[in-house]
Amino acid sequence: MKHLTHSSALPLVATALLLFAAGCGRDTVKVYKVDSSDTVAVPPPVAAPAAMPATMPDGLPVPDNSGQPKLKYTLPDGWKEKPLTQLRVASFEISDNGKTADVSVIPLGSMSGGDAANVNRWRGQVGQTPQSEDELKKLVEPVEIAGKAGDLYDVAGTSPGSGDAERILGAILHGDDSVWYFKMMGDAALVEKNKPAFIAFLKSVEFSKLAAPSTLDMGQLPPAHPAIPGIDAGAQAALTADAGDKPAWTVPADWKEGQLAQFLVAKFVISGAGDASAAVNVSQLAGDGGGLLPNINRWRAQLGQSPITAADLANLPTVDASGVKATLADFAGTDPRAGKPARLIGLVLPLNGQTWFYKLMGDPDVVAQQKDALIQFVQSAKYPAAK
Repeated sequence: MKHLTHSSALPLVATALLLFAAGCGRDTVKVYKVDSSDTVAVPPPVAAPAAMPATMPDGLPVPDNSGQPKLKYTLPDGWKEKPLTQLRVASFEISDNGKTADVSVIPLGSMSGGDAANVNRWRGQVGQTPQSEDELKKLVEPVEIAGKAGDLYDVAGTSPGSGDAERILGAILHGDDSVWYFKMMGDAALVEKNKPAFIAFLKSVEFSKLAAPSTLDMGQLPPAHPAIPGIDAGAQAALTADAGDKPAWTVPADWKEGQLAQFLVAKFVISGAGDASAAVNVSQLAGDGGGLLPNINRWRAQLGQSPITAADLANLPTVDASGVKATLADFAGTDPRAGKPARLIGLVLPLNGQTWFYKLMGDPDVVAQQKDALIQFVQSAKYPAAK
């Protein structure tokens, strides 16, 4: 077996760019290969997305991923590396007596769409019907990925095209800012034969620390660029918002700056007793950011809570900040990544044609201790003048 290192991953911004329709009014068209099996589920409230086009917007640079985390792994015998597509950070093929299987590794950020949506997408690729989240939980197998607990799904069916028996082994690992998808798909017997090698591959994976986000300049998109098929208004706004001007604010002494993920303006990490911790994420979207209710419900889903209705919004408290009312959401649940109790306090502040999102999430005790500090932090912000 070979131990290899690869530069990771196309960041989330570039992932979203794959959903653009071709043509932004320029003359030169650059075409990038996108594997048809690499389409991803998109979070509500969007309907199921169409297949991804194979073109990037004209004139945009290819992201510089040299600063992204390194992916190390031990290559199983008989696996051969093959060229990467725009979503993949590792890609392999397995051949045996005319039968083939494909292995892919894809990291996605918060727009990954959720485990159930992606597992049901896998099921559809081998002719199986979708199942509910509770039904899927009964099918999951625990698996070790990079020394952490992951989920493994084993889906058998037939190829919609040929009718031949096909099988998918799909593993999911939730990281701090990304969800990693590992998938083997192909001839059913060959996938079964390589299941032990796939599990050993997952165990061998190592990640380095996350570096700064890609330098891809979203400002190159014209303000009136048409809507991007397959993603919601909030995600569209995130791509076109101008996040170049950050507010000036007073940061609490015990907040430590964290490493940014895509679409974050700022991130802070807070340590509590023992290994307890929480994090503050600050993001900014154009306009209403996709709507107050969808964003509150997105936060609720992150802790396994059911959505609220539009009528419930009237019962949420507000905080005075920068001369406007910021809506405050405060609820507890379970962090699905760690399986531990967690609490989330979020403030949504509309200002100057933009919406600012402040989210404090983590250990319930740490979050409770930091609630006043979060509110004071939001109230201390001095925003750049509207353009």
